[in-house]
Amino acid sequence: MKTNYKKIFEVQIEKIKTLSQKPKLLLHACCAPCSSAVLESIKDFFDITLFFYNPNISPKSEFDFRLCELERFVNEMGLCGVKIVAPEYNESEFDEIASGREAEAEGGARCALCYRLRLEKTAEYANQNGFDFFTTTLSISPYKNAQLLNQIGDEISQKYGVSHLNADFKKAEGYKRSCELSRKFNLYRQNYCGCIYSKQNSK
Repeated sequence: MKTNYKKIFEVQIEKIKTLSQKPKLLLHACCAPCSSAVLESIKDFFDITLFFYNPNISPKSEFDFRLCELERFVNEMGLCGVKIVAPEYNESEFDEIASGREAEAEGGARCALCYRLRLEKTAEYANQNGFDFFTTTLSISPYKNAQLLNQIGDEISQKYGVSHLNADFKKAEGYKRSCELSRKFNLYRQNYCGCIYSKQNSK
């Protein structure tokens, strides 16, 4: 039976509403469109920092453009309290975990390792910089496995001692809202996840 991460998220938010101050959330961001509806839905409950760690994105020009679009969206939406941290681009970190899995289909073991790579780096940064929670925007995509993302997040939470915010952001028309905001702000919506293998499969 699948876990209802939307319900768990709602329970977590109700508890957070009772706190005297907003907890610090490190939100892994894959792109502006996916971040849009997530930020809109949680901005009132957290002190948010976006963590743009995506060594899977290829080529570097694509990485740079997605980062610029994220920065533009945050500015144009007026999210003045939201900060963006973008570690230096290093595609070899992704290449290492993808080695030997180049021929695998999208959504398989290679993707699971990519989720873990990005979530682990997010949790590590959260631990080192005093964040209360971490999570990712990835679950807003209908092409991403929210069950797996949350299981990985919960495992990594134990390792780094930072609470994982369980969520399935695509629920309650979250993905639909991300499309609406993308149109409103004229955001670049890429037709592949990021890596060269997903780009090949998108053709």
